[in-house]
Amino acid sequence: MMKESLTNPLWKESKIKNYLPHMTVPEVEDFLKKSDLAIIPIGALEQHSSHLPIGTDFINGIELCKLIAQERDVLVAPVLMAGQSPYHMAFAGTITLSAETILRVHMETVESLIKHGFKRFMLMNSHGGNTAITTFLVDQINQKTSAVAVDFGVAVKPYLQSGEEKETRALDRHAGTGETSNSLYLMPSLVQLDKAKPTKLSLPKHLADMVPAVINEEPTEKLLFLSEGLKAEETGKGTSTLEMTKTGVWGELDPKEATVERGERNTKNMVRACVDFIDKWNELITV
Repeated sequence: MMKESLTNPLWKESKIKNYLPHMTVPEVEDFLKKSDLAIIPIGALEQHSSHLPIGTDFINGIELCKLIAQERDVLVAPVLMAGQSPYHMAFAGTITLSAETILRVHMETVESLIKHGFKRFMLMNSHGGNTAITTFLVDQINQKTSAVAVDFGVAVKPYLQSGEEKETRALDRHAGTGETSNSLYLMPSLVQLDKAKPTKLSLPKHLADMVPAVINEEPTEKLLFLSEGLKAEETGKGTSTLEMTKTGVWGELDPKEATVERGERNTKNMVRACVDFIDKWNELITV
């Protein structure tokens, strides 16, 4: 007779170094003897078509931060799964929060960590819809608290290595080959690539006319395209997700073209860049 398991049969998680939800009080106290730096991923719970989970942005953000925290002493402190995603609300399972809620939760998080001795923060936005919120949050931390905060994306940009694979054949954004490739590397067991479906985009004509320039990273047209694209249905812009794509993929490529090798390159480039930034920041505060 087979012996029944005496513990939760669904439990698969292993303890991760410097990951706050896994740490004990003594471990946080020991960490603070080495570092006062915390990284807070800001994600989302939103549709990612039929092949990626609703938690893609949240999970990928956390996994990237965990990898960074294995290389340097930085506390990974996720506090909120959902983000600002009103344009995806036509797809079941999406949760969207107001900017005010997201800001308040993260400000109170930072204030809590400051009380324990943390003095430096990296805010890592892993969802495009949180960009403005993250920028404002960084400014509010710097203006209203004793801590110093930086935007992860801005911080690592100068340290990213050039020559990484760039997909320039077509528009390829939300749930497309890039995001799917990263997911294949960061959370492989949650990607259902066999269920991925290409889509036919339906864009307002003036935005469709901008696509070639957007693909080639023309700054003005890309800025205007992203300012108007992917906005809630009630804005009347005609660019909510369902108005542009029936599958939820905001791109013209087949997500099945994604590869784990591309995801590995992208991830390792990001980890390396963040480590280089952290080393420079640590050097500057010890001078």
